[in-house]
Amino acid sequence: MDRDARARYRQLPRWSELAPLLQPKPLVLSGDRRRARRAATVRDFSAAAQRRVPRAVYDYVAGAAEDERSMWRARAVLESVEFVPRVLRDVSDVDPTVSLLGREASIPVVFAPTGFTRMMHHEGERAVARAAGAAGIPYALSTMGTTSIEAVAAEIPACRRWFQLYLWSDRARSRDLVRRARDHGYEALILTVDTPVAGSRLRDVRNGMTIPPSLGLSTIVDGARHPHWWFNLLTTPPLSFASLSGWRGTVADLANQLFDPSVTLDDLAWLRSEWDGKLIVKGIQSVDDAEAAVAAGADAVVVSNHGGRQLDRCATPLEALPSVAEAIGDRAELLVDGGFLSGSDVVAALCLGADAILVGRAYLYGLMAAGEPGVRRVADLLAKEIRVTMQLLGAATVKDLTPAMVRLPRMSERPGPVLPM
Repeated sequence: MDRDARARYRQLPRWSELAPLLQPKPLVLSGDRRRARRAATVRDFSAAAQRRVPRAVYDYVAGAAEDERSMWRARAVLESVEFVPRVLRDVSDVDPTVSLLGREASIPVVFAPTGFTRMMHHEGERAVARAAGAAGIPYALSTMGTTSIEAVAAEIPACRRWFQLYLWSDRARSRDLVRRARDHGYEALILTVDTPVAGSRLRDVRNGMTIPPSLGLSTIVDGARHPHWWFNLLTTPPLSFASLSGWRGTVADLANQLFDPSVTLDDLAWLRSEWDGKLIVKGIQSVDDAEAAVAAGADAVVVSNHGGRQLDRCATPLEALPSVAEAIGDRAELLVDGGFLSGSDVVAALCLGADAILVGRAYLYGLMAAGEPGVRRVADLLAKEIRVTMQLLGAATVKDLTPAMVRLPRMSERPGPVLPM
């Protein structure tokens, strides 16, 4: 075909043909909403968070204890999971809802308790609770949270609220927190038991992390790169805590004021007698401890190594999960946390026996990057990823997820170090 012949096959596009292709995105004035909309994964939020907040704040969320081996091993195990899908199943309408502690959750996810949340974004726990309420999942307020028990209950009444507790040496103060949670409609109490003392979090040590943030020279220099963060911090009410007020010092010093290294099973039994709601024990890493917690009255246990933030080189939650699930059976509900960043991570744990998964860093990345819209987007991403993974596995309901659908390679078969979160 000569040039003239080829030219006869070309024509200028008509407007009627071009118009359908021109679909500009609607103008979004809110920077938080724009950043939330752009994120396609939790890792996208992590990258955005690094640009939005000072380094010490990001490292407080992303870091772990000592050499951070526990954190990276948890991620390496999650990355190594292999799915074994079932085909020719009707997955046109999958249902990811679950029953947690007697009430329905839209997906098998709980927003975990995290400390100092208003330091990540000035709306802090309020933003997270609103997002959890909108998503139809529970939210756990931390003893070391920066919004009070009463404020979260009053401002976000529609959210399912759990309260996380450290037992203090002063039992009267612990009893007061329990009473306040009961009086303000918190349906469950989470006792964290893997914190006899604070873990050695070297990023915080090197960054000089204090509560509230101190204005040293390096902080001022870093602050100049994040003026929006400092403006929000300095023009909103001072940081306050669910359990104490007027604290000034390092994170580790505060933790050691709160943690009681003498806590035993007798104290768990005491708490069971003080609290008539659902009781969850978080920080279980062995079958023996899981069975002891259930025998002492726990309604649920959380297989957890505190996100690798306490003891380095400790058990990897996903690997510990199947043996704990077999041991406790249906005597208590079983949750797990530790490095979960995607819906496929969540589904892997469900296959191995978990009833639900607690996520902390994942929603904090969304909060740091884009405030409440970021947290809502994280919940939406997890929900979508869970549904798609279930469909591809051939599971129409969460009950259809079984251990036969996953394989955990032996240590020698696993990939090398994973990229930082």
